[in-house]
Amino acid sequence: MNFDFKDQELNILKAVSQAADSLGVEAYAVGGYVRDKILDRTSTDIDIVCVGSGIDLAKKTASLISPKIKIAVFKNFGTAMFKAHHWEVEFVGARKESYRADSRKPIVEDGTLQDDQWRRDFTMNALAISLNSEKFGELLDPFDGVNAIKNKKIVTPLDPTVTFNDDPLRMLRAIRFASQLGFEIGENTLAAIPPLAKRLEILSLERITTELNKIILSPQPSIGFKLLFDTQLLHEFFPDMVKLHGVKVINNHRHKDNFYHTLQVLDNVAKVSDDLWLRWAAILHDIAKPDTQKYEEGHGWTFHGHEILGSKRVPKIFKSLKLPLNEKMKYVQKLVYLHLRPISLTKENITDSAIRRLIFEAGDDIEDLMNLCYADITSKNKTKVKLYKENLELVVQKIKEVEERDRVRNWQPLVDGDMIMNLFDLKPSREVGVIKNKLKDAVLDGLITNNYQASINFVIEVGERLGLQVVNPIQDNV
Repeated sequence: MNFDFKDQELNILKAVSQAADSLGVEAYAVGGYVRDKILDRTSTDIDIVCVGSGIDLAKKTASLISPKIKIAVFKNFGTAMFKAHHWEVEFVGARKESYRADSRKPIVEDGTLQDDQWRRDFTMNALAISLNSEKFGELLDPFDGVNAIKNKKIVTPLDPTVTFNDDPLRMLRAIRFASQLGFEIGENTLAAIPPLAKRLEILSLERITTELNKIILSPQPSIGFKLLFDTQLLHEFFPDMVKLHGVKVINNHRHKDNFYHTLQVLDNVAKVSDDLWLRWAAILHDIAKPDTQKYEEGHGWTFHGHEILGSKRVPKIFKSLKLPLNEKMKYVQKLVYLHLRPISLTKENITDSAIRRLIFEAGDDIEDLMNLCYADITSKNKTKVKLYKENLELVVQKIKEVEERDRVRNWQPLVDGDMIMNLFDLKPSREVGVIKNKLKDAVLDGLITNNYQASINFVIEVGERLGLQVVNPIQDNV
């Protein structure tokens, strides 16, 4: 097989070749780098295995490329890495591994290239390209990995039960690759996963969530989630999502399966955005439906308040999955809370006041919210879909009109708490909060114009109704 190496890439590989020859060791490019070359996928990582010291080879290679290269050495793992020409190059000595039942961390010994290939997770990742000058560019494929790639199959080089039992993270990686690449997991390989699902308990949640996020960011995330569900892996770390699955029927009334609806919404979002957190909002937008589900005679199934309860659950879910408890979490929480608001506005005359409140609450995330709302339209009834989309387009148009006129996105009151306290000679108190909220409502409801003098006049009026007196009049504040 002939490989097309780009100029800078070839310079790095030739430097490895020269360094390996001078040190008298075998060197190979391996793993995902080789797989992606065959698939013609963009890559920025090169993994190098040598039969010898990976650290020594890294140092020698770097010196041949540039004396300015900084090398990171990890002696405990026998690895080293550096960056060159926008590539991240990692070196390790060939090794063989054995595992304990209670840990995915192997006992490592020096080994041959064959030992190194045998320990790989999948045949498509057990490929190697020789870098020594005598056989530069020669492909070594002991497990028929090229055919696996051509046939879009994910299979393990060894018995899959052994492979997955040794390192259960490989089960998640199999599903991640299936989702990322659009590959099919081999029949025997897939069948080995469900009996070992409980083995995930030896993994850290950070490791699990890293793979989960890669599945979420894949072109069609539903592929991965369906496999996670069918293999029982999802049940081990994300039971809240599993609870969405299933349909109840009463008096011939049935609701949609919220698990598969959620996956469709997720896929719809994935078509318009590669933002991880907007995709998480899609995953969690209906997460509280199982606990708000009720059957109402004459009406059918309802899920009243699921957006409120769902938004309250977002922090707990993020914490349980070791996701960041920062502005990313708050963003997801906000979209879950607001995801019904735009469509509800279409069921009545759309008032400027309601639109102003929506813009104010969504802030700079209003476009993401509307993308989520469009994605949430999953009916198989084409007439309904057309109507829902037309209604949302009316909301979008109204948002543009109100935003251009009133500029309430990320609006902050022109009269703040400190000014109110100074005006009435108050300390922090309930009255200050009441006045601030009434001012906000007055502007958003269009009762007063959003300018300084109108705000001051309104604050004084509200204060006087609360029995307060102006102590420090504000002079010439136009």
